[in-house]
Amino acid sequence: MLKTGQIAPDFRLRTDQDRDIALEELKGKRVLLYFYPKADTPG
Repeated sequence: MLKTGQIAPDFRLRTDQDRDIALEELKGKRVLLYFYPKADTPG
């Protein structure tokens, strides 16, 4: 689990515009990573 201020490992995700983006592509920009539980689950 990452802690506040810890460097995140590089990863690649699909955007809502159906293209892949890697964390590395955002280097030098401010990035907020937000994770949430699966829809309709408690927590």
